[in-house]
Amino acid sequence: MRMKVFVIAALAFVSLVSVIDGSEHEAQLSEFVNDALFSSVSSKQPSQPQPLMVPITVINGAAAKGAVCLDGTSPAYHFHPGSGSGANSWLIHLEGGGWCNTIRNCVFRKTTRRGSFKFMEKTLPFTGILSNKPEENPDFFNWNRVKIRYCDGASFAGDSQNEANQLQFRGQKIWLAAIEELMSKGMQKANQALLSGCSAGGLASIIHCDEFGSMFPKSTKVKCLSDAGFFLDAVDVSGGHTLRNMFGGVVTLQEVQKNLPKSCLNQLDPTSCFFPQNLIQHVQTPLFLLNAAYDAWQVQESLAPHSADPSGSWNDCKANHARCNSSQIQFFQDFRNQLLNDVKDFSKSSPTGLFINSCFAHCQSERQDTWFADDSPLINDMPVAIAVGDWFFDRKTIKAIDCAYPCDTTCHNLVFNESDDTSTTTTMIYSSQSSRLTFPALYLLSALFPTSMFLLHLRIEVLSRFFSHST
Repeated sequence: MRMKVFVIAALAFVSLVSVIDGSEHEAQLSEFVNDALFSSVSSKQPSQPQPLMVPITVINGAAAKGAVCLDGTSPAYHFHPGSGSGANSWLIHLEGGGWCNTIRNCVFRKTTRRGSFKFMEKTLPFTGILSNKPEENPDFFNWNRVKIRYCDGASFAGDSQNEANQLQFRGQKIWLAAIEELMSKGMQKANQALLSGCSAGGLASIIHCDEFGSMFPKSTKVKCLSDAGFFLDAVDVSGGHTLRNMFGGVVTLQEVQKNLPKSCLNQLDPTSCFFPQNLIQHVQTPLFLLNAAYDAWQVQESLAPHSADPSGSWNDCKANHARCNSSQIQFFQDFRNQLLNDVKDFSKSSPTGLFINSCFAHCQSERQDTWFADDSPLINDMPVAIAVGDWFFDRKTIKAIDCAYPCDTTCHNLVFNESDDTSTTTTMIYSSQSSRLTFPALYLLSALFPTSMFLLHLRIEVLSRFFSHST
């Protein structure tokens, strides 16, 4: 227990330093917060069954192929074999976890599980779309299910290096090495395959969708699912382009343009071609977009990051949408309208699928409560898992677009609340859930660095929850 407290405190200090240091680390570390929350084992409650825990597998011979994490260690994945009717079906899920867009935050990242095998969890819970229980994952529970770990910082798409700082940007090679190994384990005989991913992994599933499809014979049914990967080239609350600036750094530093569609690069600059709104028209393989209209990560880090709101006038609103004033809500509605406009032509294609619910959420396929449960989010009485399954198996055409906020009462909205004693505790919850996460605030640090504590509190809480599930 003392070791856990020490590690949490140490990581909290690192997070504080990054916040004080400026906006450079905000997007990267806030993605760690959201990723840790969404991938945490929400089912580890007394009344819920324990999830399947799957051990890690190092990719054989990856280093010899130049397929290495940021720090040069070997990449890895978690694999649970299929059975019965799913023995020849494969689901490949790409892990998310933000990006690194400068030498400085890539150097930091290689000291975390998002940049080094050394710090990766050696077992992971398979929940949501990765669950092995038919009551939790009705269409894919008995498939071969794989989660490929994310340790390159560029959505599995970079291909360069920085020798001076001992950084390897080898996302593309990691992707290829992982797929090659899985092919040797039986995936080459698949009769159906689904490439999915969450957040940065959801963007990767769009980037690699056609490449994935080309690896199978035409007789194999191949489709792709992007969960929370539709990052918009949107204007932030200051009128700037926070996410475009960050993506520009990622693309330039890691030479991502080498692995973006040439058909896009012939029309637009490489940074624009890293945005899904410009990518999807170039994807030929059937693609399903699962996204919250008010994506919680984009609200925090693209629309209203501290760098765009130094006075903190958006803090209450982005912590809890119920605290937003009418003009702030309208800003979010404009963001939703941009999203719907960007997918309008995409939705007209018959092979495509959509599930865009009007929630303040992120990564809904990985969490059991948002994927398939008694109180899962719904559009027209349809949960996410059923929508994706119906689309994949061609049972129905799925173009599910929710009405605008606040009409949907089934959302599991991500809310950052404070307890009654606001000087001591910050709480992160899904507003439709009864469970609450609490962790004492650091009084001295709050006094010294009040403008930095909003993000720090959130990071400490998630780190606390993450380590409580690592035992």
